[in-house]
Amino acid sequence: MRKTINTAGLFALALAVTLAGTLAGTAAAQQPVSAEYKIGAKDLLEISVLGVPEISKLVVRVSELGRITLPLLGEVEVDNLTKFELEKKLALLAGEKIVLKPQVTVHILEYLSRRVSVVGAVEKPGPFELLGRQTVLSVLSEAGGLTRDAGDEIIIIRQLAAGDSKAIRISIDGLFVQGDPKLNIVLEPGDVINVPVDKLAAIYVFGQVKNPGALQVKKSSLPTLTQAIAQAGGFTDRANRKKVTIRRKDASGKEFEVRVNVRDILKGKIEDIPLQENDTVYVPESLF
Repeated sequence: MRKTINTAGLFALALAVTLAGTLAGTAAAQQPVSAEYKIGAKDLLEISVLGVPEISKLVVRVSELGRITLPLLGEVEVDNLTKFELEKKLALLAGEKIVLKPQVTVHILEYLSRRVSVVGAVEKPGPFELLGRQTVLSVLSEAGGLTRDAGDEIIIIRQLAAGDSKAIRISIDGLFVQGDPKLNIVLEPGDVINVPVDKLAAIYVFGQVKNPGALQVKKSSLPTLTQAIAQAGGFTDRANRKKVTIRRKDASGKEFEVRVNVRDILKGKIEDIPLQENDTVYVPESLF
């Protein structure tokens, strides 16, 4: 009989991710971002000057230096301007060089200068545009939320001005379950949000326990011997608690066996035994 531990906890976490992420994503989506967005390197712009065929729905990419090159106007510095500021700047230039009282429109087609990347245990990993003030929750919502094999933390890798980087670690329980607002940090362009995958491992418990079979546990939180027995439903009335065995393989692949008196663990006489992936615990039947 196969068992999955912490099913209720995983469901609660998934529900918390969905609800909190949806609310955060909704709040972010309601912000008037287009007027405030600052144009930057690699953004894709569409520019039109009314009555000037050479600059009619002209699509240009902002260079790494924050500049674009337009027919009749030449090279123009656009870095850190909003679309309205750029329209005003281009209108002044066009008025000096091309046509009187020009009408200029600018559309931002791609916001590549303000992107973050989400990788790891999320439903839809990939790059996401930072439109306005966005937080960890709002971007994870865009990424579809966490998958069930997510680990215990989120790691944000942030580039620093000097070319270095730093890692910001956020507890998933603290953010989603406890709802600590300090953990819902505001993201910056270039951030990489990594949700490490915590794969499932198997522990086998057989013999005189109420629900023998395989326990599916996370590798980062493998149970101890007494925890595994508890997750298997606990001892039956006929269990021999003094002669529980743990079978495991060493580094060379050779199997060996450890006998443990679980009564001594419960009495505090000896330490509980941490289990390893693919361990087999056997609880024999008492002869008396």
